[in-house]
Amino acid sequence: MKQFYLSLALAFPALLNAQYCTNGGPSSTADSQVMFVRLVGQNDSIRYNYTCPGTIGVQNLTNLSTSLVAGSNYQLSVQFGTCNGNYAGAGEAWIDYDQSGTFDPNESIGTWQGLPPVALSVWSFNVPLMSQNGATRMRVTQQEAGSVPLDPCAAFQWGSVMDFTINISGGVDCSAYPGDERSDAIPVTTMPYTHSWSTSYCYSNQNYVYPSPDIYYLVLPTVQTAFINATLCGSSYDTYISAIDPQGNVLAYNDDNPNCAPYSSISIPAAGQDSIYIIVEGWGANAGSYILNITQGIVGVEEVASPEIKLYPNPADNGFVIQNVSNASVTLYDVAGKSVMSIADYSGENIETAELAEGVYTVECISQGKTSVQKLVIAR
Repeated sequence: MKQFYLSLALAFPALLNAQYCTNGGPSSTADSQVMFVRLVGQNDSIRYNYTCPGTIGVQNLTNLSTSLVAGSNYQLSVQFGTCNGNYAGAGEAWIDYDQSGTFDPNESIGTWQGLPPVALSVWSFNVPLMSQNGATRMRVTQQEAGSVPLDPCAAFQWGSVMDFTINISGGVDCSAYPGDERSDAIPVTTMPYTHSWSTSYCYSNQNYVYPSPDIYYLVLPTVQTAFINATLCGSSYDTYISAIDPQGNVLAYNDDNPNCAPYSSISIPAAGQDSIYIIVEGWGANAGSYILNITQGIVGVEEVASPEIKLYPNPADNGFVIQNVSNASVTLYDVAGKSVMSIADYSGENIETAELAEGVYTVECISQGKTSVQKLVIAR
């Protein structure tokens, strides 16, 4: 049955791509309603007073914001009330600390259950040290006839749902954590390749299969590469791995490797592939630390790239060098196979690329009778 759902997810990717749920909330403007919200931050505060009647759906109040510091303690005050009759219900608030686009159970900062009119609910909470810096959301919900814990995405008849903006500092600077999107994929420039990393923070759900956070890697096969092997064996959580081409077509995927379950591994045919994206994520909503190992299988030809010949830096900006060659013939080809640069006698000097467009190029280097063919990424 699991494979059926995986196939369904791959066929309809847009259905599972998570963002803030904004289609729920109340369908009536009567009765139960959050009447007051206050959160005092570092140098500013959210102070919201509501007047009846209520609002249908999720109320977007993200123009109201306050600033919080990771590791610090704050108090959120909420008045659960009514716009008409008094009926029992429940209330809850969440802050999306990891900016995943979802309000997770561990991001709840307070709950209430009772029958209005009631005293002001005051919840003390601590902002986790691993919260992601930047703007995120706080959601406050009151649901008539509900019970805690509430579903932050639920649709119901009476109550209210409202979103505010929270600006977090002092937490994790996610600019140092590439790979959250395909456009920011982590480049794999040499193989074998090993990377120990974690999906527990700074990463959101961009892939199709599961709601877990995922990380993208970019592999550039050479003309000698027959296949790519990628494994997550030895990771700390139940993983899932997949590979796609630049058009988003699925090349391979795996949940459990029989030799190291619940970890995953794939073998990807590389013939004809200019670029391959390998995506690491968890089964279901799982996240944690992982170890990614990538190797390649080489076509049996006489002219194989010398392991000492390397392009540096790769990706390149305005220039690169080819290490460990002398008196070499160098040719750069674009993705269409057209020669865009030729150097007849190269011995390690800087090769200027400022006039070349961003993208993937093939570098052919002939030195001492041996031919090295490698991929070069130009990114600015």
